[in-house]
Amino acid sequence: MNNKSKIINPHDKLFKEIFSREKDAREFLSTYLPDNLKRIIDLSMLSIFKDSFIEKELQEYFSDILYQVKIKDQPAWIYLLFEHKSYPDTLIAYKLLRYMVKIWELLLKGQEIHKRLPVIIPLVIYHGRSRWEIGRRFSDLFSLPEPSLASHIPDFSYLLYDLSTLSDEQIKGGVTLKVFLLLLKYIFHDDLKEHLSDILGLMKDMAAKTTGMEYLETFLRYIVNATDTINEKDLKDIITNILPKGGEAIMPTIADKWIQQGVEKGRQEGILQGLLEAIELGLKLKFGTKGLELYPTISKIKDMDMLRSIKDAIEIAQEIEEIKRFLRP
Repeated sequence: MNNKSKIINPHDKLFKEIFSREKDAREFLSTYLPDNLKRIIDLSMLSIFKDSFIEKELQEYFSDILYQVKIKDQPAWIYLLFEHKSYPDTLIAYKLLRYMVKIWELLLKGQEIHKRLPVIIPLVIYHGRSRWEIGRRFSDLFSLPEPSLASHIPDFSYLLYDLSTLSDEQIKGGVTLKVFLLLLKYIFHDDLKEHLSDILGLMKDMAAKTTGMEYLETFLRYIVNATDTINEKDLKDIITNILPKGGEAIMPTIADKWIQQGVEKGRQEGILQGLLEAIELGLKLKFGTKGLELYPTISKIKDMDMLRSIKDAIEIAQEIEEIKRFLRP
């Protein structure tokens, strides 16, 4: 889709959908926290703090979620930062420090702490194209002319989960967590198509269940919005393989649902823009690249009734010629 980051940030949306579920967050942390932290953190008491601490100008590149946990009966926090740029941010430790200070300030205002500040454990998830080769300590940002100055610099280290360095076998967890992390790992790769069948195939045993279908829809929506290397036929073939008895039916059903969601969004943010977004997504889902070739012409149409007719036609059309008829003089 054009201007994806303005319409929707697919990486942010997937991150928030998965890690806003306490079960998935607990599974990720119990799998990937270092052993010394897993021994002392009571993840059974994990709860999610909804506020984001990312500046608006950086929301396109970062997502964050804050979790409250217990460490030996004392409140503590895990700050999960997701970086979805294609290259690592050299100032990430500085940004983390700013976000951590914002969290402490908020807790102080809420009178949740009194004499001492609670521990905040920062954890960065990164899935860019290049490896993360930046120091993980705040002090790594300084070039000290004299070692004795180190005592005057605040310091901390952050945990890093760099997907670009891991083999598929090193990505652990349950089915949905593994599918989520593998999609993040390969979403920028040119060979995503070659891996996608194996990745989504992990869901074969659970996809027919209601919860599995919800996760599958979340992952499919992410793929459609996050990459142009996969078309609707590719997804249909993969889904048919996962659900041999229902695969052919699920894609049109999901496509119709996404189109309808676009219309609902349009009612809130502007019916015209909502219809155009729904049409653009529908064209991509139904007809791939050839469908999107029609969008520049359709985007110039201001007649709401005509746009609604095109949107309705996309839902039931079998051939792209059925849509082209609307555009002929």
